[in-house]
Amino acid sequence: MAPLVVLPVDKNWVFKQADKEGSEFLPVGQFPTNVHLDLLHHGLIPDPFIGKNELDVQWVGEAQWTYKTTFSAQAVPAGAKAILAFDGLDTFATVVLNGATILETDNMFLPERVDVTAALKDENELVITFDSAYLRGWKLVEEHPDHKWGCWNGDSSRLAVRKAQYHWGWDWGPALNTCGPWRPINLEIYDAKLADFSSETVVDKSLGFADVKLTAEVEGKAEKVCFEISLDGEQVASETVESSTSDVSVSFHIENPSLWYPVRYGKQPLYQIKATLLDGETQIDEVIKKIGLRRAELVQRPLKEQPGTSFFFEVNNIPLYCGGSDWIPADNFVPRISRQKYFDWVKLVADGNQFMIRVWGGGIYEEQAFYDACDEYGILVWQDFMFGCGNYPAWPAMLESIEKEAVANVKLLRHHPSIVIWAGNNEDYQYQESVNLTYDYEDKNPDNWLKTDFPARYIYEKILSDACAALVPSVQYHPGSPWGAGRDTHDATVGDIHQWNVWHGTQEKYQNFDQLGGRFVSEFGMEAFPSVKTIDAFLPLGKDDPDRYPQSSTVDFHNKADGHERRIALYLVENMRYAPDPLEQFVYSTQLMQAECLASAYRLWKRQWKGPGREYCGGALVWQINDCWPVTSWSIADYYLRPKHAYFTVKREMAPVSIGITRKEHRHPKDKYTRVYIDVKTQIEVWGSNLTLEDLTVDCVLRAWNVETGELTHEETVAASLLLPENRSTEIVARNVPVKKAGDEANTVVAAYLVQDGKQIARYVNWPEPLKYLHFTKPTQLKAVLAEDGKTVEVSAEVPIKGVALECEDDEVKFEDNLVDIVPGEVVRIGVRGATAASKIETRYLGMI
Repeated sequence: MAPLVVLPVDKNWVFKQADKEGSEFLPVGQFPTNVHLDLLHHGLIPDPFIGKNELDVQWVGEAQWTYKTTFSAQAVPAGAKAILAFDGLDTFATVVLNGATILETDNMFLPERVDVTAALKDENELVITFDSAYLRGWKLVEEHPDHKWGCWNGDSSRLAVRKAQYHWGWDWGPALNTCGPWRPINLEIYDAKLADFSSETVVDKSLGFADVKLTAEVEGKAEKVCFEISLDGEQVASETVESSTSDVSVSFHIENPSLWYPVRYGKQPLYQIKATLLDGETQIDEVIKKIGLRRAELVQRPLKEQPGTSFFFEVNNIPLYCGGSDWIPADNFVPRISRQKYFDWVKLVADGNQFMIRVWGGGIYEEQAFYDACDEYGILVWQDFMFGCGNYPAWPAMLESIEKEAVANVKLLRHHPSIVIWAGNNEDYQYQESVNLTYDYEDKNPDNWLKTDFPARYIYEKILSDACAALVPSVQYHPGSPWGAGRDTHDATVGDIHQWNVWHGTQEKYQNFDQLGGRFVSEFGMEAFPSVKTIDAFLPLGKDDPDRYPQSSTVDFHNKADGHERRIALYLVENMRYAPDPLEQFVYSTQLMQAECLASAYRLWKRQWKGPGREYCGGALVWQINDCWPVTSWSIADYYLRPKHAYFTVKREMAPVSIGITRKEHRHPKDKYTRVYIDVKTQIEVWGSNLTLEDLTVDCVLRAWNVETGELTHEETVAASLLLPENRSTEIVARNVPVKKAGDEANTVVAAYLVQDGKQIARYVNWPEPLKYLHFTKPTQLKAVLAEDGKTVEVSAEVPIKGVALECEDDEVKFEDNLVDIVPGEVVRIGVRGATAASKIETRYLGMI
């Protein structure tokens, strides 16, 4: 019996437009690929990320395209078989091998395997023709007029097509409907092979041991399978068993396992598991994966003192406040995302003190590199299935395709320890509520669901639920996001919520996020412009472009959110003085606004993480960490991985130890009817958040300054030797704003500090709001000095300054913090990488212009 032979079919590929007479084949620019990348490679379309070129390439998504290659194949031994394995075809593909049709596909997410033993020759021609997913989608809509089609973002044709939904355009991304062989194609020749290799791990509650069951699915006949587990190159366990059946399993008991922890709570050791298929002593096939041993649980239990149930994650018995981000595909053209770029993105998340990333349901089941990075950096993954913002149909062929899709993708990803939850969809239950589709949670008969005008319930509560129960029984399945026990998706007392009443909805003030929380907030956000460098990159003429101003048509084109002009203007004008010129200061203003907004949410919701039985908010995931093209959006880092200022304020709020302040005005009329005799008090409340696993003893210090003069008006240790218990927030003090004389509250900035053994471990500066009412004094002694070691920038000033931003033209200069508030008498030290004495570091701040 010969070993498995895997031959990549990745050479000699050419492509052409299939429905254009006279079109000639051209070589592809890369492989795997898609048609836009190949057209760009040959200069046949303009870059759709530049200017308004997106409009000029819409024809691409409505055309048909053919890809072709030739490849040699060795003779297939007697009794063996040859399989063409297509890891991903986007989307409606007809595959022809040597003149015969061997496959027709309609699901971008479904790997396909075709037996070509009888069709294979010494020299082979493989031709794949891709139809327009957009046009085929509309055809399917017309064929099913009884379904109540409707969606947010894109159009209803996307609901009929199992393809990345963001290809139809979203409120942060362009409409670029791709096609092509987007994942690898291989020819496999074998007598027998390992068709699947999986692990089931159970870590005991004591954490003292783990049971690991390894299962190999064997295709064909082989004598035995050797299973091995190793860690850091050292073998931990091994056993060889006969393969008398197609499924071969072995169980191992591991004492004192090296456990996988989320970032900051421990290390991320990854065990290597290996299955080797043997014929005698001959190795026929081998599969190697990496797993992490960890105990993960979603805790939903009644709370003390508040209604509803908790919703938080516990890993290795550690309750976690999951601060993190939502993730969209990092490019409209996924095949050009490198493994390194995935790692760069996930490292950015980890370096930002975030613990969780949610893979949003309108994109793709991500590449293995993404999850590998999450495994290695200790980032928990919330994984949506690929459904979003609509009423999906459920005809029989669609359900069959979705079931295959679910099984295939769960199998591909289930070994990753980072994945702690699968969710059925993004906002489909919210869409159902918004248009009053039928949903009777008490009706538990799945067949009935298919007869309603919301048949997709069958997908989320039957097909996907069953797939997860069968394949990943130890990982939580959640029917949707948001979702909570079948209740209204806005119910803040159960499940997760998407809080869009800041920006969307009722457009609340972001200072009131404490009244807008939930048990777990899996979406919320605020828009901001990207880096000026990014804007210059998408303007056709860069810095010299006549549209280089905030309200230009080109800049507007690179913001896909409905009503973005009014919403950005609303939140700016409510909070700060700003001007649209120069562009740099306007961009700064939007980023300051976003930074203040998101920091407010994290700070106020983390305050509600009160300890056992009082986990009133178990996490917050900001929409969104990234972009798929250069754009103004809700992201906190733009397409080029340039962090916006909100990235740094979120990083500070999610530090191991932090301190927070709220400031509220309390009005007490002295008589029942009066507009004159009112006692007005402005009160601050101070609390500390300790996300470490140790109790801390600290002092809490308050200082206050006059905003205009910079005079220190108050300094006091308000709590000495204060205990901050582990892994919770603790109230410290509530008092009036400390002022030198009555009436100065609106002109007094207050800073709070946590000090441990004489060292400052947390700091927060609270300002009277709205900031637009303040009379800032322009500093004459603002300094941002690179220290002699080149690793720190020291920032100081003689007057209070809101939001000092460090800037450098050199992209190699990376700041570890930014947008810091400065008060007199202090030096704020900011880490920096890549800076030299020649680096020109400049500052920008609120009120500068």
